[in-house]
Amino acid sequence: MAVEKKVLCGIIAPQVHRQLPIDGAALEADLRRAEELGFHSVWATEQSGFNAESSALEGVTLLSFAAGVTKRMRLGTAVLLIALRNPVHLAKALASLDQLSRGRLIVGIGLGAGTDVYGAYGLSPERRVARFNEALTYIQGLWTEEHFTLEGQFWQAKNANLLPKPFQKPHPPIWFGGSAPAALKRAVRRGNGYIGAGSSSTADFRSHVQLVRAELEAAKRDPGTFFIAKRVFLAVDRDRERAHRRLREWFGGYYGRPDQADQVAVWGSPEEVVEQLQKVVSYGARLIVLSPVFDRSEQMEILASEVVPHLAS
Repeated sequence: MAVEKKVLCGIIAPQVHRQLPIDGAALEADLRRAEELGFHSVWATEQSGFNAESSALEGVTLLSFAAGVTKRMRLGTAVLLIALRNPVHLAKALASLDQLSRGRLIVGIGLGAGTDVYGAYGLSPERRVARFNEALTYIQGLWTEEHFTLEGQFWQAKNANLLPKPFQKPHPPIWFGGSAPAALKRAVRRGNGYIGAGSSSTADFRSHVQLVRAELEAAKRDPGTFFIAKRVFLAVDRDRERAHRRLREWFGGYYGRPDQADQVAVWGSPEEVVEQLQKVVSYGARLIVLSPVFDRSEQMEILASEVVPHLAS
């Protein structure tokens, strides 16, 4: 499958809800509006920790809700930490979501940088790379084979036939996250694409893409069939100082690091944001997952009318 050459723009899902109970009607209206505005896709992140500040919905569940209230937008995960999940349950959930959405799912997966939550899941972080690789093999086998057998180090299955299979054949596209050289090599060896994290800078993304392209060349893979994307935190505001201050406040509350906003986020007037995002495009991104962190409705409208058209051109 060839990669589209035009620049696509997705939007991060409204995943964080500090006021409970959650207003389902407002959530539905948000997702429908994102589709009306022409966003290519909506993306949910993994929520594996216990950060009370985030109060975020589980990603696959949220995308299942999104599948029911939208018709066109693709549904993406950025990214699932599959080494922390049961591969049978995850394969079943994702195949079901792909069926319910009529093939709109993009499965972003990653190893994750931290290991502090493994104990809470009853797991050891030791040999987590091996666990990750075996989990992926298990999931893909369940998606594509009628009598799948696995004699693994962590899981065993004999003549397993998971139904329903995904709507997309042979399975939904699998995009890898990560930044370590080994992770980028895995992306080329086993994936259909690479998605740069929102917590990485534009300069980091450039170096990651260079390594991915080198690996594609070494593997003799057609780069035209390998998708490259980047998630970007941003704030569109002609008052640059106000946008910067609010981004720092959010990064301080969510990540405990206000200074991270300075390193990875994009802010300023629509023209300034377009200029900064064009750098991401020039370094290889064919999809940008736009991630506003405050004033979501207003930001989404401004992005759709004053930023996305200039990137798409």
